Amino acid sequence: MSDKFLYSLARPMLFSMDAESAHHFTLPALKRSSALGLTRAFVRQPKPDPRTVMGLLFKNPVGLAAGLDKDGAYIDALADLGFGSIEVGTVTPRAQPGNPKPRMFRLPAAHAIINRMGFNNGGVDAFVSNVQSSRFYQKREGVLGLNIGKNADTPIERAADDYLHCLEKVYPYASYVTVNISSPNTKNLRQLQGGSELDGLLGQLKDAQQRLADQHKRYVPLALKIAPDMDGEQVKNIADALVRHKIDGVIATNTTLSRTAVEGMQHGAEAGGLSGAPVFELSNQVIRLLKAELGDALPIIGVGGIMRGSDAKAKIDAGAQLVQLYSGLIYAGPALVRDCADALRR
Repeated sequence: MSDKFLYSLARPMLFSMDAESAHHFTLPALKRSSALGLTRAFVRQPKPDPRTVMGLLFKNPVGLAAGLDKDGAYIDALADLGFGSIEVGTVTPRAQPGNPKPRMFRLPAAHAIINRMGFNNGGVDAFVSNVQSSRFYQKREGVLGLNIGKNADTPIERAADDYLHCLEKVYPYASYVTVNISSPNTKNLRQLQGGSELDGLLGQLKDAQQRLADQHKRYVPLALKIAPDMDGEQVKNIADALVRHKIDGVIATNTTLSRTAVEGMQHGAEAGGLSGAPVFELSNQVIRLLKAELGDALPIIGVGGIMRGSDAKAKIDAGAQLVQLYSGLIYAGPALVRDCADALRR
C-alpha cells in the first residue's frame, strides 16, 4: 500500500476532528509508528539530492518548516518522512500556553489553515532537553534548525533579550538557528522587521553568534524568517540589513494577514496567520524581490503554499535554494515530501 493511499484513508478521520485536536493526535501516533519502524516501511524515501547551503549539507532540498513541532518532541518521527532538514520551534525563553482556544482552523475549500497559536511551547530548557534526547541530534543524522522567538509578555523594546537568551541556549545543538520576527500572533512582533528595530536586533545577534562560535569552536548559521505582507521598499530594507549584518540566510515567508483569497468562507474571518495555498504567490513575490536585491549574497529558503511538486519548483524558480513544507502536509500527506524532492532533483 502506498503512503498516498494510506493518507487518503486517514484524512477523513483526521478532518472530522478540530484542527488542533487532529494535530495532537497525529504527532504521537507518528512517534509510535516511527518507534515500531512502520513509518519508513510505508513512506517511500526521496532519492538523495544533496545541496550545500549556509555551509551545511542538506541531503535533499525539501525541509520541514517550524511550527509543526514547537517543542522538538517529535524530531525522530518527522525525520522518518524523508525531509532533507528538520526545523523545530518556535521556542521562547519561558513556557507559555499561547492564545485561548480555539486557535486553529482549516479552510478545506482553499487548501488553507488559519492559526493564532501564539508561540505555545514548554520553554527553551525543555526544548533543549528534547533536542538532546533525539536520535537525529545524537547521531547527527541531518540538518536541524532551531527556531527562536520572544515571550508574549516581554515588552517589544526588550525583545532582543529573549532572542539572545534563546540563542545562547540552543546554539550548541543547532545546525542553524532561525530568528522568527514575523509571526502575526505575538503582539507587535512584526515591528521588529522595520528600520532601527531590525538593525539593533541583528547587530546584537551577530555579536552573540561570533562570541558563541569562539566559545563552542563551531560556527552556527543564523537565518531570519520574514513575513509575506511587505512591499518592495520594505523587502529592500530587510535585504540591506541582512547583507550589512552578514546574516547567513533568510526564510521567506511566514503566514499572511491577508484574507482576500478566503473572503466569505467559513472561518475565513478568524484572526491569525493564513497559511496554505493562498500564501503561495505572496511568498513567491517576496522571494523574487529578495533575490533581486540579494543576488547571491545569501541564500533564500522558500516557504508558503507548497501543495505539490510543481509549487516547490516555482519557489526555486523565484530564487530560493531550498524549500520548506507545513500546511501542504495536512492536505496532501507525507507523500508531498517525495513529490517535491522528485520535482527538484537535478
